[in-house]
Amino acid sequence: MLGIILGLALLMFLAYRGMSIIWIAPICAMLVAVTGGLGLLPAYTDAYMSGFVGFAKAWFPVFMLGAIFGKIMDESGAAKSVAHAVINVIGKKFAIMAVVLACAVLTYGGISLFVVVFAIYPLALALFREANITRKLIPGAIALGSFTFTMTAIPGSPQIQNLIPMQYFGTTPTAAPIMGVVGAIIMFGGGMLWLTYREKKYNAAGVLYTELETKIAEVDLSTLPNPIISALPLVAVITVLNVFGFHIITSLLIGIVLAIILNYKRLPKLVQTINGGASGSVLAIINTSAAVGFGAVVRAVPGFTNLTEMVLGIKGNPLISEAVAVNILAGATGSASGGMGIALEALGAKYVELSASSGIPLEAFHRVASLSSGGLDTLPHNGAVLTLLAVTMMTHKDSYKDIFMVGTLIPIVAVIVAIILASVGLY
Repeated sequence: MLGIILGLALLMFLAYRGMSIIWIAPICAMLVAVTGGLGLLPAYTDAYMSGFVGFAKAWFPVFMLGAIFGKIMDESGAAKSVAHAVINVIGKKFAIMAVVLACAVLTYGGISLFVVVFAIYPLALALFREANITRKLIPGAIALGSFTFTMTAIPGSPQIQNLIPMQYFGTTPTAAPIMGVVGAIIMFGGGMLWLTYREKKYNAAGVLYTELETKIAEVDLSTLPNPIISALPLVAVITVLNVFGFHIITSLLIGIVLAIILNYKRLPKLVQTINGGASGSVLAIINTSAAVGFGAVVRAVPGFTNLTEMVLGIKGNPLISEAVAVNILAGATGSASGGMGIALEALGAKYVELSASSGIPLEAFHRVASLSSGGLDTLPHNGAVLTLLAVTMMTHKDSYKDIFMVGTLIPIVAVIVAIILASVGLY
């Protein structure tokens, strides 16, 4: 048990220091192995690599196709076109909401949150300039639209955080719709209340829009494709996945083919675009697989029995123990998918048993796992947080408070409400 705790603590410390989980995960796993009485080489070549390869085998096509889809939508201008259409409809009077909803449309349509950050930022900057709102609120607005309700809560989302539980619970992307919709309302509503409060506070203090020292290229709106046509691949992915019940791989392939057909003339270097998306997916899948490999070693040591008893021994609804486990591990790894992967790789079978004995359907376990992955994952060392701050040219001091509120605290409240709903039979 002590070795597992030390391994997790070291993993979190090193990740916070900016070290890649690709190489720190096996080191921390070996600490768990040696304190658990396992041979180092067998622990690495067998337990660790089995977990690593197992996750990669199951999810690499989804990571790769999702990245290619996002790259095509980005480089063709389709993503920016859809985002600008949403922003234009809502207008500068509700600038923050416009940015949040533009991000939400893109992420719910299957575009990676990393792509969304790059696509939305120039548009958000122009809108905040026009509305005279401080740039410090841009990261919070993008985080709310990209890292929260469309990633983990809204039923049918094609984001990986909503798909991973399917592997362990045999569920569908629309699992526990009531819990998901209520969770999404809490995240969106609570996040908007916070950001609106912050805007008023900044305005009262005279903190308004200031120009960047380094100019970034503004989006030439006249060159963007038609927004309705641009939205068709996003709609296709969601429809094929949820209405027709196709596999996510098939859904993404249809989205990719449709995006290429509709934007072929806008993709003069199509092969390079596809290559770029495919190459970008490798780092993402390896990061998550490395975290899952750590979880496989934890499961292999004798102390895991005690850890399981401790987590599952949390009083009350078993969904509480699942929420705690996923949140802690997502926080330790700085990764929603990585933390959930570790937790479900280690405890997923136990929760299937508890579902049968408690009468709580597996759909509820699916939704709680997904919602919980989007809580403590957005601690300061999270890769998406660091990318978001870098792209928007803000510091943790400038904007992390808002990211924490909309991406960590309010989503945890949504998890609590979802568990209460499940406890009274509303799934």
